[in-house]
Amino acid sequence: MAPPSHSQRSSSPSQPSGKGEVSDLKLQLRQLAGSRAPGTDDSKRELFKKVISYMTVGIDVSSLFGEMVMCSATSDIVLKKMCYLYVGNYAKGNPDLALLTINFLQKDCKDEDPMIRGLALRSLCSLRVANLVEYLVGPLGSGLKDSSSYVRTVAAVGVLKLYHISAVTCVDADFPAMLKHLLLNDPDTQVVANCLSALQEIWTLEASTSEEASREREALLSKPVIYYLLNRIKEFSEWAQCLVLEWVAKYVPSDSNEIFDIMNLLEDRLQHANGAVVLATTKVFLQLTLSMTDVHQQVYERIKAPLLTLARLGSPEQSYAVLSHLHLLVMRAPVLFSSDYKHFYCQYNEPFYVKKLKLEMLTAVANESNTYEIVTELCEYAANVDIPIARESIRAVGKIALQQYDVNAIVDRLLQFLEMEKDYVTAETLVLVKDLLRKYPQWSHDCIAVVGNISSKNVQEPKAKAALIWMLGEYSQDMPDAPYILENLIDNWDDEHSAEVRLHLLTAILKCFLRRPPESQKALGAALVAGLADFHQDVHDRALFYYRLLQYNISVAECVVNPPKQAVSVFADTQSSEIKDRIFDEFNSLSVVYQQPSYMFTDKEHRGPFEFSDELGNMSIGAESADNRVPAQRVEANDKDLLLSTTEKEESRGPSSNGSQYSAPLSDGSTMSVAASRTHSELATSKPLSFAIDDLLGLGLTEAPAPTPSPPSLKLNAKAALDPGTFQQKWRQLPICLSQEFSLSPKGVAALTTPQVLLRHMQGHSIHCIASGGQAPNFKFFFFAQKAEGSSAFLVECIINTSSAKAQIKVKADDQDTSQAFSALFESALSKLEVA
Repeated sequence: MAPPSHSQRSSSPSQPSGKGEVSDLKLQLRQLAGSRAPGTDDSKRELFKKVISYMTVGIDVSSLFGEMVMCSATSDIVLKKMCYLYVGNYAKGNPDLALLTINFLQKDCKDEDPMIRGLALRSLCSLRVANLVEYLVGPLGSGLKDSSSYVRTVAAVGVLKLYHISAVTCVDADFPAMLKHLLLNDPDTQVVANCLSALQEIWTLEASTSEEASREREALLSKPVIYYLLNRIKEFSEWAQCLVLEWVAKYVPSDSNEIFDIMNLLEDRLQHANGAVVLATTKVFLQLTLSMTDVHQQVYERIKAPLLTLARLGSPEQSYAVLSHLHLLVMRAPVLFSSDYKHFYCQYNEPFYVKKLKLEMLTAVANESNTYEIVTELCEYAANVDIPIARESIRAVGKIALQQYDVNAIVDRLLQFLEMEKDYVTAETLVLVKDLLRKYPQWSHDCIAVVGNISSKNVQEPKAKAALIWMLGEYSQDMPDAPYILENLIDNWDDEHSAEVRLHLLTAILKCFLRRPPESQKALGAALVAGLADFHQDVHDRALFYYRLLQYNISVAECVVNPPKQAVSVFADTQSSEIKDRIFDEFNSLSVVYQQPSYMFTDKEHRGPFEFSDELGNMSIGAESADNRVPAQRVEANDKDLLLSTTEKEESRGPSSNGSQYSAPLSDGSTMSVAASRTHSELATSKPLSFAIDDLLGLGLTEAPAPTPSPPSLKLNAKAALDPGTFQQKWRQLPICLSQEFSLSPKGVAALTTPQVLLRHMQGHSIHCIASGGQAPNFKFFFFAQKAEGSSAFLVECIINTSSAKAQIKVKADDQDTSQAFSALFESALSKLEVA
């Protein structure tokens, strides 16, 4: 078959047939460059559209640069725009070719049509080629004096572009002074706004190195300039009004009269239809009155209605931005908003992020007069089909109770939640009941009566199970079945994958043993044996500590594990007052939406060890819960020494050990040092319960327990496949079944220069990456793998710090029984990373 002719080829601009298509365009452009025949401009338009389309989809058409410049000699403004767009895109990468555009751009800067003059000047300033700055000075100077306001507007921004290319050239040409003149004298408000924006940035950058620039910047913040801008503010566009208001917020008035003058001038801006203008005006009012307590409070009353109105109107995204600012104000002055609590009730059609913010505000404004209504509303949400909102509403009820408002009624409502027989409701309620009992011990009798009827089999979430276990240990003397429930949980130790639950289980069974020894002796022995063999370092260490403590003296053990407790008066706030004040200072910015000061997400020096954003769920790298802590490998020799009988230890220590001390941590954070006994018999006689530790626990341990068998071998599917949506869903649903840290070899550290190095390496071991990011020394990866037989998947979050040569992993698995084997395989693969 003969090849298709040119007319038969695909003319789709997004699907060129290859280099020949670009060559054809080049030939056609060259033919039209010098043509003045009728219809030439129409032909040029079609060709220019193709070129711009190719450029838009990422096809390299830089080879057409010369022909595009030759075809720019036209009076058609559409062709001019497309040519300027093309030139601006390729000029920086082709500085030599950019020189070809100077002549026609300078010529167009003198065109009779102001639109062409402005477009040409904008394109000239957008070339971003350092060795062409000398050609910008003349056109910019003419543009700032042009009779057209559009050209002056473009020229004002062009000065800022020139400053970023060559600050010295910009200052030497006295362009900042010209901008200041336009700022104070130009009749067009858009020109004034652009001049103000450019001068702010120029003098802010110059102020750090030049005292003169600092003085000029202060001159812009003088009373005449501020009043001049405020008197013209109604003439500005909405964007320009926000710019002016942001500048006014930095002004420091000389006395209270100036403050009231400015507020009177801006009073009507609070009624503006644009939310950005209202928030910018609000910031001015708040900043000006910070030193005037009474007036500042009146400002809160004045801005409350406009902000509440804005929060009800507009899109959910706009409502969330306004509510974030309202939330900040509510947290600073909850009393002033306590009568408006109904504005924070959730609507059925609002997205989760808006509802969550409203629940936080309801919690903050609760007081003696409105608690009943607020809690009643929150209890309605607890039965909501939207599970996340139901959880948040239960937490909100608990927070209100912890604020000591209507505690009696709230505790009754929480106990009713436990009777709803919904897993997530029960889980959240148990966590709150635990906190309430820590603050209100007097409610223990009523709470324990209900909690005792809950089956541990129906509680699966780690935090809820940990709370239940804490209550079983803390109030074991009031719960007849507590030892037997704990014993059942210990019997299923291997099925419990949360380290947090295991830690609470060790402490609870020891508390139970100290109060009810005969019923708990066997369970305590089994718990210590299981804890000593645990792979998680915290669980392992706590079991060793309790074993040593019991071996020394049971009275001391009771003082350490179950000392007299005082009710908790205040729970720690998650944010310091300093952080809150910093966020308030950055009102009307992203800091309020993120609830973090700007340096936390803009300044690299103050960021956390790694910032990683994707759509795989909320997986932060901040403080870890107990079940996510990183374990270290066990040291068998040390374990063996700690598990030897006291007599054997004393014999090995010799006479010099008579004065040795143990330092035992108490629950309040202090320590208690006690002298170590010399012999096993002396230790036994000093105990209130006259049992030797081995007999007491039924352990009979004289040497370390047998090593845990090595994980079974595991084969992975080399062609495993998993789409991001499924990965995200699994990551959110599956619990963390393993969390570990291990060291990297020096060769591995040297090899890991980019994320792609590890991706290729792990793929060779049938472990595939679905997301990665970071740069040296911090990297973060999300891997997945599948069993060779079956479809069981393993999901891994891996954080690597090459400076410390450490790797931290969290593993989630469909088949949790093989998670340890997979972890060993993952560690083995990672250890083999080295420079190719």
